[in-house]
Amino acid sequence: MAEPTDRTALARRIHAASHLRGTFTLRSGATSTEYFDKYLFEADPVLLREVATALAALVPPDSEVLAGLELGGVPIATLLSQLTGLPARFVRKQAKPYGTCRVAEGGEVTGMRVCIVEDVVTSGGAVIDAATELRAAGAVVGPVVCVIDREAGGAEKLASEGLALRALFTKSELGD
Repeated sequence: MAEPTDRTALARRIHAASHLRGTFTLRSGATSTEYFDKYLFEADPVLLREVATALAALVPPDSEVLAGLELGGVPIATLLSQLTGLPARFVRKQAKPYGTCRVAEGGEVTGMRVCIVEDVVTSGGAVIDAATELRAAGAVVGPVVCVIDREAGGAEKLASEGLALRALFTKSELGD
């Protein structure tokens, strides 16, 4: 595993790479004047590796599988898989109606302790949808790890569904 990155320096790099100002509609339907474009830090191989290296410490030690959510959680889960040695699964927003017709691609999840990997959590809706599908497939869904918690009620909503959120950074920590 790579050397740990200075947390403050990493926060600055993520903010500089991905923080945008303007008017943005979020997945939850809410409007925001600022946005973290996760694809901007996920597309930078050096920054993505630093993010995944720091995030690896938040993955519960009893996890058996990392489940990256479509689309932004997939590159993070893939690199986390490389760093931790845990296999990755790729969770679709909905099962495709052909081929395997699975929501979770890449292997089985039945009876396995799954750690959901997400990029940015706002309301927690996408995570809850994925957790519901993974549980229906027989997975034991544990804590959720994410890069950024926007502090918009997602952690509380996840907690109400029995899911603890472990965020690398909160929106406040990435402040200007």
